[in-house]
Amino acid sequence: MATKKSNKSLWVMLALIVVIIVAILLLPSGEAEKESETQTESTTLVKAGDMAPDFTVEMVDGSSVTLGDLKGNVVLLNFWATWCPPCRQELTRVQTDIIDRFTGKPFVFLPVSRGEKREAVEAFREKTGYTFPMGLDPARTVYDRYASNYIPRNFVIDRKGKVVLATVGYDEHEFEELIRTIEKTLGN
Repeated sequence: MATKKSNKSLWVMLALIVVIIVAILLLPSGEAEKESETQTESTTLVKAGDMAPDFTVEMVDGSSVTLGDLKGNVVLLNFWATWCPPCRQELTRVQTDIIDRFTGKPFVFLPVSRGEKREAVEAFREKTGYTFPMGLDPARTVYDRYASNYIPRNFVIDRKGKVVLATVGYDEHEFEELIRTIEKTLGN
């Protein structure tokens, strides 16, 4: 009896595995990726070609920066958070690959911490040793003008205040595209 029961269980398990494999093979390829892109796009409120909404953000050092006052510069507006692994990964490259690279040019890197209090950002800066300026957006008033979900987000803004590139997430390709776009926008 026990053998018949185990054979039946084995056949049921094998049938289930076959059904799963067939289902995977029959799913349209790229559907999940397309759905993810659609969700990301639908949460992007400011796109390339749009004028960047103006805002004033308080910086960690207590000063404030108004985007409109930065006209004449190319601005990389970066939304991030201390708890976000891709954000932290991206920030490790910023000093050498962005800030140092464009020193002396009409360029401003403006990272804005989304939804976090000053204490969290200060602790993060102390732990990481970052010294570049960072903006605070604890109530997401700045972020919510640009997007409704997902970080990191980057917006390259030209000297006249128009967004020339809007990206979501972090990977090598996206980061290199940011650098190329900044160079092109600066006229390098």
